[in-house]
Amino acid sequence: QVQLVESGGGLVQAGDSLRISCTTGRILSSWSVGWFRQAPGKEREFVATIRWSSPSTYYADSMKVRFTISKDRAKSTVYLQMNSLRPEDTAVYYCAAGPQFSGKASDYKYWGQGTQVTVSS
Repeated sequence: QVQLVESGGGLVQAGDSLRISCTTGRILSSWSVGWFRQAPGKEREFVATIRWSSPSTYYADSMKVRFTISKDRAKSTVYLQMNSLRPEDTAVYYCAAGPQFSGKASDYKYWGQGTQVTVSS
């Protein structure tokens, strides 16, 4: 059973940076780990994904300038570095793991519980 645990969320001010983490436990080397976010009253939105066994990354167009996804396989952890945060980045951020290198939430099989990121103006 794959268990994903997010951490590192919190309250920051506009313009700040924040790095959130997702510990994955043991996942298949062919899988990918992605970050999604969901703001109140909005649908879940793709942020970025990374292949577990290669450096390949894929971002939503609106996220690629300020957000960076990375991983540390030795620590079984995927990170999302977020810079120049804006109030509209306020959301619950989820990590997910699955066999597809994809921006579609339905392609991910396992999900974490989410971590809240709040950006004040």
